[in-house]
Amino acid sequence: MPVTKSAQKALRQEKRRARENKITKNKYKRAIKAFKKTFSQKRLAEAYSKIDLAVKKNIIHANKAARLKRQLAKQAKSSRAKSKSKTKTKN
Repeated sequence: MPVTKSAQKALRQEKRRARENKITKNKYKRAIKAFKKTFSQKRLAEAYSKIDLAVKKNIIHANKAARLKRQLAKQAKSSRAKSKSKTKTKN
């Protein structure tokens, strides 16, 4: 346990920041999972927003965010191609 007052305060701040960081991290992960469950533009925009927020708060690195967004865009594109091919085969 910290002895000095400043160390006690630092511990309180660290705990609070860790809690907030975990919440932000979980939000962007849940948004990605929701998008992967149902491929929609609304879910994609929401995932992008949560990822950008995590970068802004320095939870994840900007390069990781770019990689995640690129992967999501690739999945969205492939899901659109699959849905278009299904409609062509039905006609």
